[in-house]
Amino acid sequence: MAIEKEQVITRITDTGVVAVVRAENADMAKKISAACLEGGVNAIELTFTVPGAHKVIEELAKEYQNGEMILGAGTVLDPETARTAILSGAQYIVSPCFNAETVRLCNRYRIPCMPGAMTIKEVVEAMESGADIVKVFPGELFGPKIIKSIKGPLPHAKIMPTGGVDVDNVGEWIKAGAVAVGCGGALTAGAKTGDFGKITETGKLLVARVKEARGL
Repeated sequence: MAIEKEQVITRITDTGVVAVVRAENADMAKKISAACLEGGVNAIELTFTVPGAHKVIEELAKEYQNGEMILGAGTVLDPETARTAILSGAQYIVSPCFNAETVRLCNRYRIPCMPGAMTIKEVVEAMESGADIVKVFPGELFGPKIIKSIKGPLPHAKIMPTGGVDVDNVGEWIKAGAVAVGCGGALTAGAKTGDFGKITETGKLLVARVKEARGL
């Protein structure tokens, strides 16, 4: 289902959790995505480290064409990959680092873009280029205090940390000023043992903790 760029951003920030899905194969990636969605995490970031990632995105886009899932592509390093992802059905693009051409391409097609950054300089450059949300990565290097540090001089910055986010600290990240968080291994670990129910339960906990931190 085609929805406007602003709606995609709003739905991601309303839930406040993006599931970073990495997997060894397409079938596993789809099972993880379904388990996350069942847990209330409707924003799925299917990374391009998954074999045949664009085909998985295509399949998920068809399966959830009524808009239940906000489907994005992650680990996008260049505009070529971004365009492939968009044509496959990705509704937003996430990168581990800032690439101006990737952001430019996303803006051309009105697709939300979330490039990675770690320094104030990188955050400003990403914002100047038109990034919708800046992904602080890797978040575990500094913890929630990095958000407060960035929002000191840049109170208007929309920041989403990825890396080091889990059920125990997600509230701290939100209270520090993050508009959403990206959560990978701490959310999807159950897949390693085939315990997809654990992914769903962790998803529910993450969403609940975000609401709690927001006072909702």
